[in-house]
Amino acid sequence: MIKKLLVLILILIIGAALYYIGQLNKPPQGFRRGPGIVAVVVAPVISDIFTDKIEALGTTKANESVNLSATTTDKISKINFTDGMTAKEGQILVELVSEEETADLRSAVVNAEQQKRDLIRIEGLVKARTLPRARLDDQRTLYKKSRADVQVAQSRIRDRQIVAPFDGQLGLRLVSLGSLVTPGTVIATLDDLSVIKLDFTVPEGFLATLKVGQTIKALSDAYINMSFEGVVSNIGSRIDPVSRAVTVRAIIPNDDRYLRPGMLMRVNLIKNQSQSIMIPEEALVTSEDRKYVFLLQDGNIVKQQPVVIGRRRPGAIEILEGLEIGQKIIIEGTLKLQDNSKVIIKNTDSKNSDAKIPDGVNNP
Repeated sequence: MIKKLLVLILILIIGAALYYIGQLNKPPQGFRRGPGIVAVVVAPVISDIFTDKIEALGTTKANESVNLSATTTDKISKINFTDGMTAKEGQILVELVSEEETADLRSAVVNAEQQKRDLIRIEGLVKARTLPRARLDDQRTLYKKSRADVQVAQSRIRDRQIVAPFDGQLGLRLVSLGSLVTPGTVIATLDDLSVIKLDFTVPEGFLATLKVGQTIKALSDAYINMSFEGVVSNIGSRIDPVSRAVTVRAIIPNDDRYLRPGMLMRVNLIKNQSQSIMIPEEALVTSEDRKYVFLLQDGNIVKQQPVVIGRRRPGAIEILEGLEIGQKIIIEGTLKLQDNSKVIIKNTDSKNSDAKIPDGVNNP
């Protein structure tokens, strides 16, 4: 019984204490709250250049590229290049053993010369009517055949010469003097690096925005502070049915030879550039299907201003209708605003920056 009485007394004491605390916190008679002014940050509506960009990953390729190899099986007798050397079109880089072919060429040349002398001699005899005309025709045939034999011998020697098909930079030498090579054996690589082809894929949704001659900017992790500019040279004729993307090729000048085939590059494809009305992204308020901003008016009163938005970029939105350049809009404090709310501006660069925020102001 005593325990129950003690518990009851304790409950009464706690209740009295809570009532007393509530009376202390009760505002005095006649107290009125502040006028509901909201402290906000404003920003001007500006005009800025808006650039449409498509970002993609691409792989570089040489303007021309080839693996140098022999067309016949034999040993290497001469190597006329070094690693990384610049080669000219038609330059003989490697020669295979060709003693037999050289001897055949000399024999063919001697035979052709003899056939030519015989032809001249027979032409004279035919004119003197000491030989029939048919003998002259036979000799002409023999002379033509001897000339063809010379061309065949020369061709066999050329088959044993690896020649640069175009101007370019050689890679690493992969064979040694005396090595036995067969058709398909890679002797070295040759790349024309005067310009670089950059192939990248773009989703089919952007196909209508692509055109030959568009400007691109590409970045590489190898050159952090550099960008490389090029133009679109070709757009693939097919859409990949799996990735639903089209392959685009751009040409990038490479006079300084910074770029190499096989590099991974990030591509910014510039669609167009236009002057647009822009606002900060945080100023836009969306309510169901409505989009509006709070426009600052005279007397620091705000108004809900419906807007039509266009393109976006990080931190900014294009405005198509509803605002004019130079107007001021609210970018911080919008959650506590209503139409015709009164605000106080707390921007450090605002003409009202020295205004003191009074008691009762809702500071976001």
